[in-house]
Amino acid sequence: MLCCSGSFRIPPQLTKNKALLIFPSHPAALTLTQPNNKHKHKHKHERFQIHSLMEVNTSHSNSGLDFLSKKPYSPPSWASHISPIPSHTFSLGHLPTPIHKWNLPNLPNNTEVWLKRDDLSGMQLSGNKVRKLEFLMADAVQKGADCIITIGGIQSNHCRATAVAAKYLNLDSYLILRTSKVLVDQDPGLTGNLLVERLVGAHIELISKEEYAKIGSVALTNTLKERLIKEGRRPYVIPVGGSDSLGTWGYIQAIREIEQQLHSGAGKVKFDDIVVACGSGGTIAGLSLGSRLSSLKAKVHAFSVCDDPDYFYDFVQGLLDGLEAGVDSRNIVNIQNAKGLGYAINTAEELTFVKEIAATTGVILDPVYSGKAAYGLLKDMAENPKKWEGRKILFIHTGGLLGLFDKVEQIAPSLGKYSRMDVCESVPRKDGIGKMF
Repeated sequence: MLCCSGSFRIPPQLTKNKALLIFPSHPAALTLTQPNNKHKHKHKHERFQIHSLMEVNTSHSNSGLDFLSKKPYSPPSWASHISPIPSHTFSLGHLPTPIHKWNLPNLPNNTEVWLKRDDLSGMQLSGNKVRKLEFLMADAVQKGADCIITIGGIQSNHCRATAVAAKYLNLDSYLILRTSKVLVDQDPGLTGNLLVERLVGAHIELISKEEYAKIGSVALTNTLKERLIKEGRRPYVIPVGGSDSLGTWGYIQAIREIEQQLHSGAGKVKFDDIVVACGSGGTIAGLSLGSRLSSLKAKVHAFSVCDDPDYFYDFVQGLLDGLEAGVDSRNIVNIQNAKGLGYAINTAEELTFVKEIAATTGVILDPVYSGKAAYGLLKDMAENPKKWEGRKILFIHTGGLLGLFDKVEQIAPSLGKYSRMDVCESVPRKDGIGKMF
């Protein structure tokens, strides 16, 4: 079993017999490319090409010349009744992101887990926030904004992605970052997401966790907005995580993308479940609504990494009502608590889990979101194997790699050792390619 009551650990089998774990009977992964106009799926010439990992992809169906371009948006036919429908979108992500088999060990009988690699949606502008920002930034530009305001934790992936997206579009960014009262008056440093934000020139304003809890994110962003307006700026406010009804379209569109990938994929995989981390609510709102309306009809499971399930059911309901979707959040998504010690706080077991999954499957999870969600999923599978037996599951990897840099001191003890290479003095020198001096 992967989990026993009271504690959760990676069993010895996870790091042994790796050949059996890593090379399944069906090793080929889905890698999909699509032509230009990725937001329009009604053109009769449009088609997807599928490549095995063993094949060389010689297709150039997407030239990449539409990156950062603004395009009119047409919704999927099954979402055309939702209101309001965005008028435009910016191409900010490297989409579609791949789907492949994730060879996790010790799964229930006949259970398969596949991975949607939204961590590969870009580099400095990466993760699930990209999809939301494609709609939010288009709205900001259309409304004549010259700067963007958003808010989050000190290592917020969303704030980093927003800062990069804003600079791509020649906009300034103002980030309100939550930190401890001990550090709020100090230089926040250059670790992880902070390094990228400061490299692209984001204006960073620190707030203590206590002040954040007392005042709230909406009042804080409005205060900054009023100040910037008095200075002659034209700010556009993006909420925590980009999670408002407009941002929700990012993952409605992602369901369209998954639908197209599965329709054209080898083997015609059909997923029974979609699993994802939940940190601000917009991603699960889009996934669950899209899955319900589209042909996927997969059950969406969210593992919340902050707040509790009741809060997120209510928050997601607000997003759905803002789209006039006419559905109850509790009927379209199952939310479980996976926050553990708290938001962005990890136990040693959780960090060891992230390390073992990377060492066994090559997939690096972030410690704040997907790491906790995958930990919660495998824990639930071990405790309730019949619930998951025989099911095909799509896990959405929402990115956040830079967040690991903030955990190096905690995770270092579990990492591999190193040693100086021992070379005999009698070994003769041989020059060749790569000579450095």
